[in-house]
Parts: sequence; C-alpha cells; structure tokens
Amino acid sequence: MDLTFYISAFVALFVIIDPIGLAPLFLAMTHGTKKAERRAIGRRAILLAFFLLMLFGLLGDAVLGFIGISIPAFRIAGGILLFLTALDMLFERRTKRRDHTAEEEERPDPSVFPLAIPLLAGPGAITTMILLVGQAGSPVEAAGVFVVMALVLAVVALMFRSAGLLERALGRTGTVVATRLLGMLLAALSVQFVLDGLRGAGMIATTVAG
Repeated sequence: MDLTFYISAFVALFVIIDPIGLAPLFLAMTHGTKKAERRAIGRRAILLAFFLLMLFGLLGDAVLGFIGISIPAFRIAGGILLFLTALDMLFERRTKRRDHTAEEEERPDPSVFPLAIPLLAGPGAITTMILLVGQAGSPVEAAGVFVVMALVLAVVALMFRSAGLLERALGRTGTVVATRLLGMLLAALSVQFVLDGLRGAGMIATTVAG
C-alpha cells in the first residue's frame, strides 16, 4: 500500500469538502437553534454524506448513468439549489421563517439540504470519490480510500462542534453580518458550480467559439 496515495486522497477530499470553511456556514444555517438540535443536525448531515459518498465510491458513475444523469448536469442542479439557499441567507428569509414559526418541528432542517447535499457530498466530492476508488489497485486500497473519507468527515464533525464557540465569539450582530457575507460567498460558489457544469458539458466552449 502506497502511503503517498492515501495522503493525496486525504488532501484532495479535505480541500474539496473544506471542513474549515463549512464551520461558519453551519453556524449561519443553524443560527437560533438549541445546542442539542444543532448537534443533531450536524450528525444527520455527516452520516448522510458518509453513506452517499460511500455509495458513489462503490458504484461509481454507474449510479448516475443508470438514471441518465451526467456529472455536469449534477453540478448545474446542485449550483441552482445552492443559489436558492444563498438568497435565503442574504435576505434573512430563514430567520424570518423561524421568528414566525411557533412549532419546533416546522423549523427548516438544513441537515439534508444544503449541508449533506451539496456542501458535504457535492459534485466535486462525489467525482473525487469515483476517481480515487478507480485509481485503487486492490480492494484493500479501495477500503483505505473510504477510511480517508471517514477521517475527513471526522474533521468536519469537530468543526461543527466548535460552531457554538464561534457563535459566542461573534455575538448576535457579528453572526448576522457573517450570515450575510457567507450568503454572498455561497451564491458565488453556486454560480461556480453551474459554470463548472456548463464547462464540463462543453456548452461554454461552444458559446465562446460561436
């Protein structure tokens, strides 16, 4: 087993999933929730992302190919959905919905979308898992890729657990400002997803050439 391969796999997944960058996003999306509820949201998001990345790592692009979806189309769809979430953060729609909701169970749950999909198990992470498992020379090396993926998600869990400390450090005003700023960054990221999808489908190159 080549240790360099596992180090490269860890670095690739760490950069794409970006646990450090996700911590403030997690804080913004769970602002106003109780400590126990915030931890439950983080656990659900990480567990779902783990199973999704494992599924795509095991079955590869056959999953998308079976239902006729390409990776570029997956990127574009993820980018559009992520952009809608960014709008909610920019215009404080999520906060307004929480303020006008009396029942706890009616609060929006960001664990599935957008935390698990597409922030944790997004097109980039899914594609990376497919490529890494494909590069593995044996079932043992392939299993090592899943261990590396689990380690990266463990770092994500640590970042999520530190969100409360970050919230106390920022205060209410700082959290509101950070939410607006991160909403703008999330909007830019969503547009990048769409551009990558269009580029992968050859549409941007065709447009420029025309």
